Amino acid sequence: MLKKDLRLTYTKRREDLSPQTVSDLSLEIANLLLKLPIWDHSFYHLFLPITQKKEVDTSYILSILQGKDKNIVLPKMLNDQDLINYLLTDSTVIKLNQWKVPEPLDGIEIPTEKIDVVILPLLAFDLNGNRIGYGKGYYDVLLSKCRPDVIKVGLSLFEAEKKISDVSPLDVPLDYCVSPKQIYKF
Repeated sequence: MLKKDLRLTYTKRREDLSPQTVSDLSLEIANLLLKLPIWDHSFYHLFLPITQKKEVDTSYILSILQGKDKNIVLPKMLNDQDLINYLLTDSTVIKLNQWKVPEPLDGIEIPTEKIDVVILPLLAFDLNGNRIGYGKGYYDVLLSKCRPDVIKVGLSLFEAEKKISDVSPLDVPLDYCVSPKQIYKF
């Protein structure tokens, strides 16, 4: 299936979910995430969800990371394609940007090469680990700047599609994707 068609399909599927359903599915995802072999690292990049778009609620994962005393790195949109990464601290101020994306105002910048695990949002993904976001390429650019051994973990409210037919050479595939029902390893 083409990316544009999948974007429409999964945007609609998300719209049909109640906030309680999103919360319940997000908790299931967080519980399954605990089974991944990713917990012996230090720096974890985590997105904060756009609640209006019914993205996976990462507050459960945030609590897990804090409970494991991990360094949590939050993204901030810098321009049309780049993310800057800030360490989450007790004094971090989170505000919605012009696209309603929650992000840190500023803080301690973490170089991309320090990030060990990237937990990233997506609309849909396929059985080969290809993901579809909103089409701006922020995470593909971020991942291209990370170390080659960075672990890429997608979170999806839905199960995998068989195949995304128009994958670009610039698309960076996932290592894992966690849905409410299962862990996919690529």
